[in-house]
Amino acid sequence: MTPSELNALPSPRFWRRVSCCLYEQLVLLGVIALTFLVPNLLLGMLFNTSLPSWLTFLYLYLVLGFYFVWYWTKSGQTLAMQTWRVRMIGRDGFNVNKKQALWRYVYGSLWIIPCILIQWAFHLEKWQIIEMLFTVALFIWPLSIYLDRRNTIERQSLPDRFAGTRLVELPKHLVTLS
Repeated sequence: MTPSELNALPSPRFWRRVSCCLYEQLVLLGVIALTFLVPNLLLGMLFNTSLPSWLTFLYLYLVLGFYFVWYWTKSGQTLAMQTWRVRMIGRDGFNVNKKQALWRYVYGSLWIIPCILIQWAFHLEKWQIIEMLFTVALFIWPLSIYLDRRNTIERQSLPDRFAGTRLVELPKHLVTLS
């Protein structure tokens, strides 16, 4: 498709975004298992040590950032986005560049801040933290599309608006999985 044709496509609706996000979380389990759990298990078994929590968080954040930025700049779609026919484009329908993809990842991860505040305010523990993170990431954060007061066909989430990117829903006949 040409950039003008991509730019004319509607944005995905709330439930398509939620479904894509849920599927993305399943895909990320594999990414995390391969790039995070295996090296950390080997580190623990061979040297009987583990990384400090801040370094573990930073490593995981960078691994996931590399995953998203690489896919968004390569084809505009992660594996889950390909399945749900969602594509990220830049201004005027062109592919996103590395700077836009990086800022989109940073803005897209800001949902962690309210989670930290909620955990601190209510002293959540163990499974309560996981449930809260899952709920905010999967349902609350995608609701930010309703803050966009433009035409309902072009509604975008806060991270997309801040990064200058746009999610579009591809028609069924154009989907080719790579």
